[in-house]
Amino acid sequence: MEKIAVFPGSFDPFTKGHECVVEKALNLFDKVVIGIGQNTSKKYLFDIEKRKNHIASIFENHDKVSVQEFSGLTVTFCKEIGAQYIVRGLRDSKDFGYERSIAQMNHEISGIESVFFMTVPEYTAINSSIVREIFKSGGEIDLFVTNGHILV
Repeated sequence: MEKIAVFPGSFDPFTKGHECVVEKALNLFDKVVIGIGQNTSKKYLFDIEKRKNHIASIFENHDKVSVQEFSGLTVTFCKEIGAQYIVRGLRDSKDFGYERSIAQMNHEISGIESVFFMTVPEYTAINSSIVREIFKSGGEIDLFVTNGHILV
């Protein structure tokens, strides 16, 4: 049976920390689906097509990675595409406390397991909110985002 994992998020933008998590997940799973969740009540800096194209450009040479958008519960999306696992990245113990609760709830309602990967130390300070602020203020984001030029 093929082991399929979903790495969900808004990815506004997809950072080098996210990229690191996918690279680690590729060592464990047969297929990793990067699921861009749509939240109609959330205002995004980068539109869905820019985010999809950006992420696809990073993994264009990885046939085990695909990028899809979804709305609704992550576990519902997982079941729709036959994924048995949810991948989440952790930067610190604060992330773990938050993600653990979500993982337990997801497992309770669906039986789908969550797998956590630690980012490498040099990426622990990177988060999408800070990268968005740098971008909106005219700063350079290439240190934090691979192929960031695609987002412009």
